[in-house]
Amino acid sequence: MNGFLTYVPVILMGVWNTLILSTAGFLLATLLGLLMAFIEVFSPKPISITVDWVTRVLRGVPLLLALLLVFYGLPRVGIALPNIASAIIGITIVDSGYQAQLFRGAIEGVGERQLEAAYSIGLSKWAAFRYIIAPQAFRAALPGWLNEFTIVLKDSSIAYAIGVTELFTQAVHVAQVVLDYLQPLILVSIVYFSICYPLSIISERARRKLLAMGVAAV
Repeated sequence: MNGFLTYVPVILMGVWNTLILSTAGFLLATLLGLLMAFIEVFSPKPISITVDWVTRVLRGVPLLLALLLVFYGLPRVGIALPNIASAIIGITIVDSGYQAQLFRGAIEGVGERQLEAAYSIGLSKWAAFRYIIAPQAFRAALPGWLNEFTIVLKDSSIAYAIGVTELFTQAVHVAQVVLDYLQPLILVSIVYFSICYPLSIISERARRKLLAMGVAAV
């Protein structure tokens, strides 16, 4: 036990990379997901159907496969990226498909009359989306959006496959040194829980508040 305790700071050093991977990949996926959701809802049918199939494909790609394709595939076309940048791109690609679905449902949940009212006062589709639809849709999507971050946070451990020294990777390295996987992995579980559980509480409170306001959360 004492031998393991000396390595605890080494494991915790990986928290920083875990947070970078999760936050950067998640926020970029949010931007891309919002864009795809906007196109799906407001574009002509052929374009909307095309984007819908793109999001379906993205949701069907395993994160591990996306990471490997980015990390090993981009150098084939002359684009060599650090492993952490490759991991962020891979997370963004896969998670954007899920977030597009989330935001599309939220956008479609906003009343048609509000959109018609926006058009009647001369707003363009983009202006109506930006000032009227998006704020209401994001509020409705907030609980699911927070839950999606916890999923991305836990999935970021897959970045070990391309050599990113995040929390899980550090724990495995320490386990190989102390010849004990149980204690390092228990510590990692505690760290993930300490981050994800408060977010789940916030998400649930947001959902209940939205229901009390008469807003259906997605």
